[in-house]
Amino acid sequence: MKTNPVSIQVIGRSASLLDAIAASAEPVSLKVLSAETGLHPSTAFRILGSLAAVGYVERDTAGHYQLGRKLLSLASRMRRGIDIRDEARDIMEVLSKELGETVNLTVREGDEVIYIERVSPKRMMRVEQVIGSRAPLHVTAVGKLMLGELGDEFLRAYARRTGLPGYTAHTITSEARLLEVVHELRAHTCALDNEEAEAGVGCIGTLLRDGSGAVVGGLSVSAPIDRRRDEWIPRVRDAGRQISERLGYAGN
Repeated sequence: MKTNPVSIQVIGRSASLLDAIAASAEPVSLKVLSAETGLHPSTAFRILGSLAAVGYVERDTAGHYQLGRKLLSLASRMRRGIDIRDEARDIMEVLSKELGETVNLTVREGDEVIYIERVSPKRMMRVEQVIGSRAPLHVTAVGKLMLGELGDEFLRAYARRTGLPGYTAHTITSEARLLEVVHELRAHTCALDNEEAEAGVGCIGTLLRDGSGAVVGGLSVSAPIDRRRDEWIPRVRDAGRQISERLGYAGN
């Protein structure tokens, strides 16, 4: 069967428009998309209209274009077979080398996080979490962020179920205090563990998301509390964003 060159041309133009939209952190105007792709505004507008009709792009209230939820959903489905450890490992190695501390990869299972991967520096004094070990959500930096995603009803039920056991003098053991902390964290992309799981150990954690925006894991740096630095927070956040992008996440 003969291929229609016009159809191929439309596909190429559609791809260039989607690439231009994906390259921007904010919705993009028709004028900018036309300039970046070299397409006449009327041509770009017509193709974008067709892409919007099938849910591959969406327009915001200002009439600017962003990737559509259907496209992000398809990307998420394509990536489901990807091993999060494979996608995260080299980024974890760079982060560990840069900070000189242990970097952990965790996933949630029920009321706990499970450590599924770890990269440790070659230094005498370091914090190491055993792969396969578990910790309650309320004692870890990543776990507190996950509780924020799960909502107040889940959090209250979690507090009743677990009794919020204390692991150190710094562990949050009050439902009211946990609610307060979790509410504060909803405005942030990183959280701290201030010796809440283990005396003398502090962590900085951030969430990992897939193409649908769902939380699929957490990335954290563990260090003796006297070595942990708040200046690491942007670097941990950036590493988490890089891993999430590999998993299909296109958000901020």
